[in-house]
Amino acid sequence: MKLLVHYDKAESILDILRRRHPAVSLACCTDYASLPEALVRELPEVLFTVRFAGTPGFPRAAILASSSLRWVSVGGSGTDHLAPWDPARLTVTNAAGVAADAMAQYVIGGILHFTLGIANFARHQRERVWTAGSVTTVTNHTIAILGLGKTGQAVAKLAKALGMQVLGVRARPAPTAGVDRVEPIERLHNVLRAADYLAVCLPLTPATRGLLDAAAFAALKPGAILVDVSRGGIVRQAALLEALRDGRIAGAVLDVFETEPLQSDSPLWDMENVIITPHCSSVYEGWERRAVEMFCGNLDRWRRGAPLENIVDPARGY
Repeated sequence: MKLLVHYDKAESILDILRRRHPAVSLACCTDYASLPEALVRELPEVLFTVRFAGTPGFPRAAILASSSLRWVSVGGSGTDHLAPWDPARLTVTNAAGVAADAMAQYVIGGILHFTLGIANFARHQRERVWTAGSVTTVTNHTIAILGLGKTGQAVAKLAKALGMQVLGVRARPAPTAGVDRVEPIERLHNVLRAADYLAVCLPLTPATRGLLDAAAFAALKPGAILVDVSRGGIVRQAALLEALRDGRIAGAVLDVFETEPLQSDSPLWDMENVIITPHCSSVYEGWERRAVEMFCGNLDRWRRGAPLENIVDPARGY
């Protein structure tokens, strides 16, 4: 069988593929522009692909038009850049969980940045000012987690270890480890009213696009902290700006945006109660090698005709 690896740092992962699957024929493509030609030339059965240069320009049309492809394995968790596809013709899997622990630590770290008043202490340090200070504990406070996939569950585990009350929102409510109460999306605003902290861990789908709009921010408990590690488009940026400006929310830690890179003239850059990171909460040393090891396990299953793990339903987005 032929495998095409689509990643700008493909050389860093080929040793794993060759060790785990020496009989598989390998080819590589390291940019977006060359992928359509590579698909026609190599006629791969399987594509391992990473969205390494963002969504704009990603060669989705060429992937979906390929006559040879039967399985696309996405090296991250998001698959909105491929949707929609025909699951009867093409199987799509993701690497959900490969960065869950790192993203959960990002979420908790973002919350603690505000509760510990790190920005104020850093400013006083620069000014060489010794002043009275205090911190806020998160114990017995409530965190609402939107999306209880592997990342949301990892956030719940850490939050519960810190003594927090954990509420969760998911499309199909079910008892979830570390979550005190799980609610359907229809009860989102009720959950928001109780939230001291809000973690957004949802996939981007037609159902979640624009979910956190002006009405949602109006429902959110005053003074709440928002941490967004989902996908740009779930949080309405204009509504978020208004909520920050009028003090409806006390602060936000943002790793994703409606347009990426975030425009240089965005007011978010200048807000002292906003932390901006460049869509990197899932990027840690060795993440891609861990994702490839996960893929190799699935490739074992593919070659022996066993069911794959992490198959994504294009209608649900996960």
